[in-house]
Amino acid sequence: MSAFEESLHESLRENVRLLGDSLGRTIAADLGETFVERIETIRALAKQGRQSAEAEDRRELIDYLRALPDAELLPVTRAFNQFLNFSNIAEQHYRARFRRVEDYKPGTQPDLGELLSRVVASGRTPRELVATIATMRVDLVLTAHPTEVIRRTLIQKYDAIDECLQIIESSRAQPEVLRRAQHRLEELISQSWHTDEIRRERPTPVDEAKWGFAVIENSLWHAVPMFHRDLDALLLETAGERLPLDAAPIRFASWMGGDRDGNPNVTAVVTEEVLLLGRWMAADLYLRDLEQLRAELSMWKASDALRAEIGESASDGQHPSAEPYRTLLKQLSVQLEATRDWARAGLDGKTPEPADIIETREQLVAPLMTCYRSLCDVGLETIAHGALLDTLRRVAVFGVTLAKLDVRQDGSRHAECLDELTQALGVGSYRDWDESRRQDFLIEELRSPRPLIPPRWTCSTSTREVLDTFRVIGREHPETLGTCIISMAQQPSDVLAVALLMKETGEGVRLPIAPLFETLDDLDRAGDVIARLLELPVYRALIDGHQEVMIGYSDSAKDAGQLAAAWAQYRAQEKLVALCRERDVSLTLFHGRGGTVGRGGGPAHAAILSQPPGSVNASLRVTEQGEMIRFKFGQPDIALRSMEIYLTAVLEASLLPPPAPKPEWREEMDQLAATAHRAYVEVVRENVDFVPYFRAVTPEGALGQLPLGSRPAKRRQQGGIETLRAIPWIFAWTQTRLMLPAWLGSGEAFATRVAQPDGLERLREMRAEWPFFGTYLDMLEMLLAKADPQIAAYYEERLVDTRALRELGQSLRQRLVDLEAVLLDILDQRTLLENTPLIRQAIDVRNPYIDPLHGLQAELLQRNRDAGGEFPPDLSRALMVTMAGIAAGLRNTG
Repeated sequence: MSAFEESLHESLRENVRLLGDSLGRTIAADLGETFVERIETIRALAKQGRQSAEAEDRRELIDYLRALPDAELLPVTRAFNQFLNFSNIAEQHYRARFRRVEDYKPGTQPDLGELLSRVVASGRTPRELVATIATMRVDLVLTAHPTEVIRRTLIQKYDAIDECLQIIESSRAQPEVLRRAQHRLEELISQSWHTDEIRRERPTPVDEAKWGFAVIENSLWHAVPMFHRDLDALLLETAGERLPLDAAPIRFASWMGGDRDGNPNVTAVVTEEVLLLGRWMAADLYLRDLEQLRAELSMWKASDALRAEIGESASDGQHPSAEPYRTLLKQLSVQLEATRDWARAGLDGKTPEPADIIETREQLVAPLMTCYRSLCDVGLETIAHGALLDTLRRVAVFGVTLAKLDVRQDGSRHAECLDELTQALGVGSYRDWDESRRQDFLIEELRSPRPLIPPRWTCSTSTREVLDTFRVIGREHPETLGTCIISMAQQPSDVLAVALLMKETGEGVRLPIAPLFETLDDLDRAGDVIARLLELPVYRALIDGHQEVMIGYSDSAKDAGQLAAAWAQYRAQEKLVALCRERDVSLTLFHGRGGTVGRGGGPAHAAILSQPPGSVNASLRVTEQGEMIRFKFGQPDIALRSMEIYLTAVLEASLLPPPAPKPEWREEMDQLAATAHRAYVEVVRENVDFVPYFRAVTPEGALGQLPLGSRPAKRRQQGGIETLRAIPWIFAWTQTRLMLPAWLGSGEAFATRVAQPDGLERLREMRAEWPFFGTYLDMLEMLLAKADPQIAAYYEERLVDTRALRELGQSLRQRLVDLEAVLLDILDQRTLLENTPLIRQAIDVRNPYIDPLHGLQAELLQRNRDAGGEFPPDLSRALMVTMAGIAAGLRNTG
């Protein structure tokens, strides 16, 4: 570790101590010094257990925890949970201060300025560079997946604590300011301790949308202008050109209130409400901007074009306005106030009065551009490039609704709707038809000018909901909506069905349609499905030369195992890129990544640069899910850095793409994936003991009690692992530290290859020269550093009482140990994270605070099962807190 890194890390340690000491004083004031001493004893035992190789030393902690009286279980879990959250605040503050949003190996921090110079040095002209950034379209899609375990009220307190840390660090020479900040810090920590960390009720989809909009209001609204200012300055320095005023290389979309796949709580009414909420909040935020602009743009020098806009001319005899900019901005404010009132009326359930409201981005841009050009024309460029330019940048990024709303639904729901319709029309059962007949029917109806759906058709509630969703789409202005995503897409008819329903109910509105390929079979079939669609003239006419495809990471990994899924995702993208290039269709790939390695998570920069060459062609969509939204966009400085990372990665992948894999590497991956897939399926699908073991050893059953998000944990309430969503599947294994979904099968694949004569050398070559494989190994290494077979063994000891299940658990833990050994061999390292000591240290420092929560969780799970439904509320709450605390300590859930 360099002296510089050491000095940076010391500031992190100092803030952890500051917050920890304050929490200790708060707990002592509430529960007494004796209780705090007990917490210290538990922490010391956990630390001792970590430092010793003897099982007895870990046993001492477990025995101490099991002897705790019931009355102390909840406060003990809360104490460790709070400390881990305060550690995260300190780390987040550290990352914001030193712009370290993501974890990288030494020397690999992405730097936009360095990349711009490298692109120009590679032979690309400055004009190409500016044009690529100006036309780049990266959509970061905020999703409401239930992985954010912290209540919004606590997040607000944590943000205020971060502000106190900033003041304390900057006011060492100002004793009065320092004292006030320290007092405020004590107050906020006390508030946090005395606030329930677990929601009493699940959030509604509208609550989730409000949380997403709050991230925009409190963080992204401030970060976006800073991001563009920095980018503009870098382009001027590197390429001699400014960023065009309408450029928005990074934009934001949302699934909050639009993702109805498996969530019965997201209805057409909810979608309409969320769209209105976005319009209301956008109008309100722009009005705040205009208030500032009207205060600042008090100057009288103005162009003839601006004066003509406000109704003045040099020849009409009128006295020129002394404040023409304020006059024009007042007119825009009136329109925005009408828009806000219109949206508020809709939210209040009233029928909004017809009004002159803002419907499009252009309506916002036009008067602001008139002001901008006028200032430049009369020599006031410095003023033009101030707050006014910041507002223009916000309009380019956020439009009239802050984030375009995507609509997602399972393809089977559309098929059910059409089946009911075809039977009502007497033409047969759509679901009984083969793919060819379905396509013939859909194509014929897409061409037909007559309506298909009878005007007074009485249909089922389920079908009515599908049709109402498309009717909401039809009533909206296209600028407020993003993409229609079809989950579990398998055939061209899944896409054509959405196109037909949009035609029948959408009143001319046509949104991009993105099939989501999720399972291993679907990924392998993706290229063929899109090829067949692009052969249809009626479909080509609909898409206007652009195709969007979503790649599923979560369900593909749950279906096939992480290694086989990753290779299938790579191959699918290659096929799609080649296919669309041949047919002269532009392609945008939408990556459905989660926060964890098991769901495609990891540093965005490395992930983007590990994609197939040509797949990132200045165009990308990617989900940002759950707690990762807060970690990457919750504070302006961190959000600024996160946007820089995305821009840097997409620009590099577009202009300096990675090399294509060698044929021998492809063969290698085919073999590795096949071996890993077989090993994964043998355990998860074919071993009759696996599902009982999973349900016995993990908190999967209790997870449904944790009110994380609006969506149920299962797609269907009956059934096995296949019905469980990928998020709770990952969450449950993460809680036990076995982390099984992210690695199962990989060990067998690597071990088989390493045992062959040239195997190790080939794998090391692939790691060094192929970004896809190197990134996969880096993510696996980080995952294994967080895994802990000894903790997993304790869950098994406490919760599993069947010999066959224990034997399965022992074999799984041995696979984990074996994988670590073979991975270290490939990496040519003695220990995990050997080259990233700061990450290793962060994990090691947290473990003594997470270990007691694991011990208490296993104990509480067993007591809960023994109680047979008669579990005391405080102990049930303590169990929930252990889940939240472990998630906070590991910095990810699902």
